[in-house]
Amino acid sequence: MPFDAVHLAAGPRVAIRHIERGDQEEFTARVRESAGLHHPWVFLPSTAEEFERWSAKFRTPGAEGYAVCERDTGRIVAGIAINNIVRGGFQCGAVGYGVFAHAARRGYMTEGLGLAVRYAFERLGLHRLEANIQPGNEASRKLVQRLGFRLEGYSPDFLFIAGAWRDHERWAITAEMTVDQSSGRTGPSADAANGNDADDSAGRRTPS
Repeated sequence: MPFDAVHLAAGPRVAIRHIERGDQEEFTARVRESAGLHHPWVFLPSTAEEFERWSAKFRTPGAEGYAVCERDTGRIVAGIAINNIVRGGFQCGAVGYGVFAHAARRGYMTEGLGLAVRYAFERLGLHRLEANIQPGNEASRKLVQRLGFRLEGYSPDFLFIAGAWRDHERWAITAEMTVDQSSGRTGPSADAANGNDADDSAGRRTPS
């Protein structure tokens, strides 16, 4: 099947598609290669068993999982999850992400996450996305700032990571914040969606 036939949204260099069971071997190999980059911020599945447990949630209404892939090769360069999706009056979700070492500092994470944000608002019908980021994760803080997230608060002892309860900053973006007044379309600005800033080497933790 041609690569363009399966992607959900595409930018100049990368596209996003749903994570599938068949991605297990490539995805977990990339996670293992990226251990030094991800520690201590991102914890993604590095074995077949972990991948099966992690990806199972994407087959439920409460979560979405995306592979960020190079358009010209189809290779996976990053992973994105929208977890804890709540419908009704909330229409919100919590976003997590991580770029892989072989593709770091090339703007792929900025472009891919920008595509996922637009897809969440335009196609999934969500109104709000949240990103909870540890204060020391400067690369992740810069990433969400580029995409238009705003800092809403600080949560002490928010997530249990690597044996301890970690403080997190609460960042969020809503559909109204992403309207391009010149074109009327929703989504991050063209510069952000096109990945025009390469400082995207680390992501935030993707909750299990």
